[in-house]
Amino acid sequence: MTAPARRRELATEFLALARARHARYLTDLAELVSIDSGSYHADGVNEVADWVQHRLHRLGFAVDRIRPAAPAQGPGSGDVLVARKRGALRESDGGRRILLAGHMDTVFDVGTAAARPFTLDGRTAHGPGVSDDKGGLLAGLTALEVLDEHGVDGYQELVFLATPDEEIGSPAARAVIEETALGVHYGLGLECARENGDLVIVRKGVADFRLTVTGRAAHAGIEPERGANAALEAAHLTVAIQSLNGRWDGVTVNVGVVRAGSRANIVCPRAELRVEVRATTVAGIRHARQALHEAAGRPTVPGTTVEVEQLDLCPPMEDTPAARRMLDTAQRAAAALGITLGAAATGGVGDANLIAGAGVPVLDGLGPVGGADHTPQEWLDTSSVPPRVALLAALITALGNAGPAHTAPGDACPAR
Repeated sequence: MTAPARRRELATEFLALARARHARYLTDLAELVSIDSGSYHADGVNEVADWVQHRLHRLGFAVDRIRPAAPAQGPGSGDVLVARKRGALRESDGGRRILLAGHMDTVFDVGTAAARPFTLDGRTAHGPGVSDDKGGLLAGLTALEVLDEHGVDGYQELVFLATPDEEIGSPAARAVIEETALGVHYGLGLECARENGDLVIVRKGVADFRLTVTGRAAHAGIEPERGANAALEAAHLTVAIQSLNGRWDGVTVNVGVVRAGSRANIVCPRAELRVEVRATTVAGIRHARQALHEAAGRPTVPGTTVEVEQLDLCPPMEDTPAARRMLDTAQRAAAALGITLGAAATGGVGDANLIAGAGVPVLDGLGPVGGADHTPQEWLDTSSVPPRVALLAALITALGNAGPAHTAPGDACPAR
């Protein structure tokens, strides 16, 4: 049987299995959405983790629950869940390690699930986290069930990662994410698809900076000439930094916070700027960082100095040749399902950024179609669930077995 014919056969079988689970998917989704699991509500996040862990145990995964250390200030997070299942192939046989990543937290406060419960209007579901990311998390689990029932084990290892604090940048889970990604061949993000069904092949990285301007205080009425106005220098810097927008493709720079002075009758001795840089490539962040240092080294106001500190960095999920090969495999799997699949870039960040930062090629947006994330209007198109589950199962199958050295990803057909 030719590879395209085999793909069509597998797609039909996976789709039938996904459709058979659709009613249960909706019941499970309603249950997950009814759990308040905001990023700062550790008990709620862990209730979701208990639910996910139970499902994974039933599928034969070995599950680790990792409780990150609580920060010096603020509440602790829920647990990070890392589950693993060995396949039938060794790496030397072409077996590949595939990481599926979703998150258990939402942006909503405790009480939101009761105030705005899960609803289903025709094929459209609403509720807190229905799209971001409980719908995608559940789609990943359902795809694993489809593979298990079909008997697919043509891979080296499947790793399922569920994080507790993605909505706030994964400060607690980051080290676990990066460690889990080491040695993985492919990363698949379970965030929901774009509204038109596109996958995500690019997520901008984010670098946060603090620029501290030091001037010299003086009486503003009697001897202002003895002062060096840090607020004025901050204003010049703001204009200069904002003008960096448009200099490099895929790079945006924003002065989001400016603080200066304490009294109107004192020449301002100190000011602070908080600057965010977003870029589609590591090189773009590097260019912007260099430009910030150059601007800081040329103060306009005599007597002022500027210090630049980088406070944080979330690496970009770049559009790489390896990611394009994954996309090609996904598009061939989608074509077998009658789906035309595109790829999009987004300025939003997620756990996929951290996986990509570990050197792993990543595709994101492999969950069902949804939108209006982080709002009361958040929605999920439930009719998209069976085909997206089947697509995810087909993609895992294609990527899991690299086959002979001359075989392109997706052309190998696992034994049944």
